[in-house]
Amino acid sequence: MKHIDEFVDERQQAWCIHCGGWIAELDTNRDHVPTKTLLHKPFPENLPVVKVCKDCNEGFSLDEQYLVAFLGSVLSGTTDPSAQSNPAASRILRTNESLRARIEQSKTTYRTISGETRHVWKPEQMRIDRVLLKNARGHAFFENGEPMLSEPDIVWSRPLETLTAEGRDAFEDPGDSGFWPEVGSRMMTRIMTGHDLSGGWVIVQEGVYRYSVTQDPGIRVRMVLSEYLAAEVCWD
Repeated sequence: MKHIDEFVDERQQAWCIHCGGWIAELDTNRDHVPTKTLLHKPFPENLPVVKVCKDCNEGFSLDEQYLVAFLGSVLSGTTDPSAQSNPAASRILRTNESLRARIEQSKTTYRTISGETRHVWKPEQMRIDRVLLKNARGHAFFENGEPMLSEPDIVWSRPLETLTAEGRDAFEDPGDSGFWPEVGSRMMTRIMTGHDLSGGWVIVQEGVYRYSVTQDPGIRVRMVLSEYLAAEVCWD
């Protein structure tokens, strides 16, 4: 990814985007958005990072592990660590036997009329939503300099394949809201230069993770994980 400087109002960076704490008074670290374990090695250069409080960052760890392991299991059709395409999912499933068993129990196997074996998986949606919200807050802050401290109005996710044709078209097209991001924001720079943009989407890693941030005038963040899971978080 291209390195893009930002020049938005520094007062917008005074709070932790997750808990709203005064960042100057907190123990902080730099958080990757998206969650780094959702990506594949070798990682792209200049991954987006934001400063957040250490407690918040570490507080998402278990949910992030769950999402990575669950998504990997769904994509591979198994919780077998050796079958995972994402090394992070393989490592988590191999070292966390209780989580692996929990995900395995969420799988239902059935046979089609033609005798083909199929699996369906029931996610722990609240855990997935927490990670999606964490990443959405990070994307909004990194791209637009907007700390979204309030609870979102909408959080949803579902496999891309389950969207209707009309729904898929609407989701894939972030559209032109008519609102331009603040001068000096990274998103404004992307719009003007096209850096890492394709059809309005920021491509973090081709086929692995992409996102869009639009303002109309609220903030709408869309994400696609492994070209399988579509997600949207909105603040109206």
